[in-house]
Amino acid sequence: MDALALYGTAEAPGTGEIIRHGDISFGFQDGAIRHIRLGETEIIRQIAFLVRDRDWGTVRPEIGPIRRAVSGDELRLNFAMTFRSNGAEQRVQLSCIISPRALTFAAESRISGVFETNRTGFTVLHPINGVAGAPARVTHSNGEVEHSRFPDLIEPWQPFMDITRLEHEANGLTVSCTFQGDTFEMEDQRQWGDASYKTYNRPLALPWPYLLTEGDAVHQSVTVTWAGQGTHIPPEAPAIPAGTVFPDLALALTPEEARQPGAPAALAGVAPQRILAHIDATLTEPVSSQLAAFAALQVSYPAALYDLELICRFRGEPGPELLSHARDLRASGLRVASVFVCPSVDRQSTPPGSAWPDCPALDEIHAAAARAFPGVKRGGGMASFFPELNRKRPPAGLDFISHGFCPIIHAADDLAVMETLEAVPHIARSARAIIGAGNPGAEYRIGPMTIAMRQNPYGSRTIPNPGGGRVAMADDDPRHRAAFGAAWTLGMATALAPFAPAVWTPAALFGPRGLGDWPVTALLRELAALAGQPVHRAEIQAGIAELHLGDRLFRASLTAQEAGDLPPFGWTVTPV
Repeated sequence: MDALALYGTAEAPGTGEIIRHGDISFGFQDGAIRHIRLGETEIIRQIAFLVRDRDWGTVRPEIGPIRRAVSGDELRLNFAMTFRSNGAEQRVQLSCIISPRALTFAAESRISGVFETNRTGFTVLHPINGVAGAPARVTHSNGEVEHSRFPDLIEPWQPFMDITRLEHEANGLTVSCTFQGDTFEMEDQRQWGDASYKTYNRPLALPWPYLLTEGDAVHQSVTVTWAGQGTHIPPEAPAIPAGTVFPDLALALTPEEARQPGAPAALAGVAPQRILAHIDATLTEPVSSQLAAFAALQVSYPAALYDLELICRFRGEPGPELLSHARDLRASGLRVASVFVCPSVDRQSTPPGSAWPDCPALDEIHAAAARAFPGVKRGGGMASFFPELNRKRPPAGLDFISHGFCPIIHAADDLAVMETLEAVPHIARSARAIIGAGNPGAEYRIGPMTIAMRQNPYGSRTIPNPGGGRVAMADDDPRHRAAFGAAWTLGMATALAPFAPAVWTPAALFGPRGLGDWPVTALLRELAALAGQPVHRAEIQAGIAELHLGDRLFRASLTAQEAGDLPPFGWTVTPV
């Protein structure tokens, strides 16, 4: 298969290499050191010097040639990276020294012009397998030592602050990371779908974006040491509770998409159980007109349930606005199975240390929704992603809780996207804990969940991708339309299935996250037909996803290599 068939783009996959030095191995790609291992045991997931722009987009560097030298038991790597943004430059000299029990990565950055950034410096990604819940010791800048643990359930705020040294014990190793050159803290990066905890520099409580000028120089280093022999333990597949069935499949539509003449036929080609009808009260188009588009579609395509995703302005007391929307809904004739209400301001993230935006309290909003939509199943949560749900949790009294998902928030290379499947069980388990704490018995819904980003909670826009590359936070990702997209989607279905979501929304109907004559369309047609069937097995092991639903077995290769009868990123479904 050629690159277009595999990835939807002629852009070659990121080229990396595996470097071995004694018992230590690691990948080197795009200036980052990835998957540092002692034998088969992973020590650190990644160390990279990164630059983020004002929208938290990743600035891609130009990378110079690598110079290598061996001195005694040390391997030394030296190279340069140049970051350019809005006419300014950062030139970074990097050096990495690897010995049998230590690795030091250092950087010195010089600025030309005025460089605007939300983050510049080292990030260290700690793996989650075996590390979640593991003991940790944090040394702070004043010399005090804090004894703690890596979070098991996903933390909404930073688990560790003001870090100069972090030591943890997991997988038969004691691993220590020492940080110099700035103030470092950690976030539980699982909540964005990354299979890691991330230690990063410049606290989020400080203003951003900030400016680096020609008088500024960035000097940072990270030193990792390890002791022990290491024990490689593959992650266990989550247990599947008795009675677990596969969820209803929904497709997301906007009013503009609902008006397209081909919408009924396109829906019939997949036969989803539900339609996620997106209504945005902040647009210039009246809500009444938006609802009318879905009412007309329902006449042409009555075979699915219609779930209203209602984004509200909420300027002041929420009752009048919700009552107005309810009147428009009745007048439209659209029959809805449920109403999900989300304040527009909550589509944007509120990072730790930031002021919460002006908005009525969620309990007030959902009480008003109960009055406006009596007798209709009501939901809350976030139209964005799990971090926003985790930080602003819904009140009691809801019938379902929902959030979306996107695998290209922090990184967009092929390996990073597939690695998000490792984090999905952690997200689902943490979401289930949130639901159980405030709304026991409520349904769990997830979506939209597509490779490309529907809306950016972390900046002013999604990132354009006219060249069809691998771009973080992009509004269009070509892999969705290729074999890769179908494999990732089946991996997502496999990772979610043990947690019994009631509804999942793996695609839109049209547009860059929609459906066409692509592998993902055929896959979703098969999965939609098995909604409500028992989940017998759901496992991801050694790059293979296997999902046994009812009397069908789905298998997918999550890598670019052949795996037995599976071609690269190929999938099959067979009777069992």
